[in-house]
Amino acid sequence: QVQLVESGGGLVQTGGSLRLSCAASVSGGYINAMGWYRQAPGKQRELVAAITRGGTTNYADSVKGRFTISRDNAKNTVYLQMNSLKPEDTAVYYCHADRLGYNYWGQGTQVTVSS
Repeated sequence: QVQLVESGGGLVQTGGSLRLSCAASVSGGYINAMGWYRQAPGKQRELVAAITRGGTTNYADSVKGRFTISRDNAKNTVYLQMNSLKPEDTAVYYCHADRLGYNYWGQGTQVTVSS
């Protein structure tokens, strides 16, 4: 079983920065890939960034060069550093973890970028 707890969302002006954190509680074993998804009102949930246990990363084209994902395997924590934020980044951001083929989700944290 995996439980994910996110933190770090909030309100920021265009061009500002935020850092999201997601701490995973795991009962036995380890987590494979971790990542961040987001869902804006009226839109489908989409991948923002993902990182494997070995550190391989994948980003949505819309955030490349602005967002950086990282993880601390010892702490089972994944981070998302978001710079140069735009109003279109406004969404609920969800932490995701993949363990043994099962998907786990956090409760979501709101990110709002004002113009």
